[in-house]
Amino acid sequence: MAEKKKGGAARAEGPEELCRLDRQLCFAVYTASNLITRLYRPLLEPLGITYPQYLALLALWEHAPRTVGELGEALGLDSGTLTPLLKRLEANGFVARRRAPEDERRVLVELTSAGQKLRARAASIPKELLCKLPLPLEQAEELRDALKRLTRDLQALPEGTEG
Repeated sequence: MAEKKKGGAARAEGPEELCRLDRQLCFAVYTASNLITRLYRPLLEPLGITYPQYLALLALWEHAPRTVGELGEALGLDSGTLTPLLKRLEANGFVARRRAPEDERRVLVELTSAGQKLRARAASIPKELLCKLPLPLEQAEELRDALKRLTRDLQALPEGTEG
């Protein structure tokens, strides 16, 4: 049985209590992520991009060109998820994909001039989103930093401990 401290005193919790949906860290992170993603939607619609496309563009605005593998690593996405996303960005004229001249197995992703221009139009989005969050800036930054630490620590777990 798990022990939980509440007000300085420990109380026992059975499996029924521990398995409640509202007690799950994963569900709290998942729900918050979905709601934050929804806040982005009206900010990104005028740009003609989705939230995952926005994340890919953010990574490319930081450093381009990148290989599909490098971009996937930066975003935490596999190539099966990333490739359709990049195809849509390419169809919309924001990125171009080409084979690396030194290794034809590698695909480079680079910004087009339209993709570079989109950066200026998207520059206000982070500030606009922060204004919509029901958190003071300091708390939002603390939460972001705590989630980054959690992500780093989870990535450092040995193989097989995820399950």
